[in-house]
Amino acid sequence: MVGYANGLRFAQPSTDPPYESELVESFMRRIAFLKALMLASALLGVTPAAAEIRIIQSPGGQVGPFLDLFEKVRESGERVVIDGPCLSACTLVLSIVPGERICVTKRAVLGFHAARSVDRRGRFYAEPEASVAVLAAYPGPVRDWISRRGGLSSRLLLLKGRDLAAIYPRCR
Repeated sequence: MVGYANGLRFAQPSTDPPYESELVESFMRRIAFLKALMLASALLGVTPAAAEIRIIQSPGGQVGPFLDLFEKVRESGERVVIDGPCLSACTLVLSIVPGERICVTKRAVLGFHAARSVDRRGRFYAEPEASVAVLAAYPGPVRDWISRRGGLSSRLLLLKGRDLAAIYPRCR
């Protein structure tokens, strides 16, 4: 049953079974309309030339998910804006996404360390072969910067400021 109040249509409670299905249908139509509206807003607000991935803060983590993510970013053609700390596994973006599609802001910080694994008890173990492979995968200027600071070790090396801007352009 439908009622009106102040010019607005509203459903009045009913014990009839069709009321429930009408209410569900009405609700589903509104949801569909809202989804279409949100999609249209999103499409109108995004242009392919402005597509970008912004790294605001990443402490790193397991290597596998970062490799998968950055492979998808590389395939998408999107630009990567490093706009804050990108540490550990996050720096693999430099090895996967072409350098011409990476830019940095004044807040960007890249943190490098030797590869390591963690056992079930939470103990860390050095992975020297993986460290060699990771270092070799970084672009030459990044490799050189790391080498000038003694190479990858358990100590975190932070690339930022002028040193970083000498390797990657500032975002515009």
